[in-house]
Amino acid sequence: QVQLVESGGALVQPGGSLRLSCAASGFTFSLTAMNWYRQAPGKERELVASITSNGATTTYADPVKGRFTISRDNANKLVYLQMNSLKPEDGAKYYCNMRIWEVDYWGQGTQVTVSS
Repeated sequence: QVQLVESGGALVQPGGSLRLSCAASGFTFSLTAMNWYRQAPGKERELVASITSNGATTTYADPVKGRFTISRDNANKLVYLQMNSLKPEDGAKYYCNMRIWEVDYWGQGTQVTVSS
């Protein structure tokens, strides 16, 4: 079955960096676009970044452009989110996501807290 397992969340000071990882299994990872979403308390889940199956194309939400980088390792079925220059408003639970046949699959999320 499909599994997405995120890791790497932590408490970090403003201006700091984190790298999130998502380990995927149960589907043909190399043929599947992947996404990172985030959800802060009291807010809707929002799309942060996307990457095509071969990694050639990435897209970002405006609030994270220039600070976050999504990447993937198809050989090891991993997708990453490098987050630099973190701001308090980046604090949220971050989720790995993919969609197959109009069905969304989610990991359990990893918590990122940005605070001094």
